[in-house]
Amino acid sequence: MPSCARITLFIASLSSSQRKRNLQQSKIRARIEHLFRILKYQFGYRKVRYRGLEKNRVQVISLMAMANLYLQRNALTA
Repeated sequence: MPSCARITLFIASLSSSQRKRNLQQSKIRARIEHLFRILKYQFGYRKVRYRGLEKNRVQVISLMAMANLYLQRNALTA
């Protein structure tokens, strides 16, 4: 049986509560993956550049803050 047919059978066998939970998780996952896309492509954060956890932690926190501002740029300029 092709893999797409197995996936269809698996999806058809999910209960309504499982489908609702998967929908909630996919919404959260999409928001987080979009944030990481911004970090990687807009700000160029592809790999760690510093030695030591503290410097990398500070850099990630500042990049996350800039990504939040980037996501809210339309609301901030209006």
